[in-house]
Amino acid sequence: MLDQLKPVDNRRLYQQIADQIRTLIRNGDFAPGTRLPPERDLAQQLGVSRPSVREALIALEIEGAVEVRMGAGVYACAPVRRSHAEVAVAGGMGESPTELMQARSAIEGVVIQLACVRVTPQTLQPVRDALAAMRADVREGRQPLASDRAFHVAIATMTGNAVLVRLVGELFDERHTPIARRISVRAESQQTWAAALHEHEAIVAALEHQDVLLAQTAMRAHLDSSRQRWVEDSRQEWS
Repeated sequence: MLDQLKPVDNRRLYQQIADQIRTLIRNGDFAPGTRLPPERDLAQQLGVSRPSVREALIALEIEGAVEVRMGAGVYACAPVRRSHAEVAVAGGMGESPTELMQARSAIEGVVIQLACVRVTPQTLQPVRDALAAMRADVREGRQPLASDRAFHVAIATMTGNAVLVRLVGELFDERHTPIARRISVRAESQQTWAAALHEHEAIVAALEHQDVLLAQTAMRAHLDSSRQRWVEDSRQEWS
């Protein structure tokens, strides 16, 4: 009976999708220079979401299996035989950005509830400082990634729970993985950072009033909007 069992595939979904597309390219189903089916068609055929397909295509782009031509589609490249080292690098591209933002919303939605009940002028000051630093970054055209991180970690610090502080910081730092960095290059702009700053201001206002429901709503709305800007907003360019 045991010989009928199959190994459990615990790889990230986008890696499994990338494997299927890569196999088609290597088997000649898509010759070099051939345009792959639109993202929406791939998603329907595979029975997965479009963001998962996009993550798979980005992973394949990083390793050189496809070329993404913004506004024109995704094209197959000549198959490249990968070394064991290259396979290891591909496996270390990072968490799914979509799943990452879902996890952040779940955790930080609870974190801000705990932070609300510990609001004092002293505990809130680091959050205000991070917001001010982000405002200056946006105004002067700098990427405010460090001040963005400081803002979310400062809110976690208000809980007094070191484990939550660590989790919030570690989840934020997943933005530095290869797949997340590639998405950021395409998705981030002064306009998206300005929108994030406005959402941070709403979070601080809710904290100042110690309005737990409003603060949680503001945080989750911010992270949901961030997910849409980061992972989904350029969807039409890939079709």
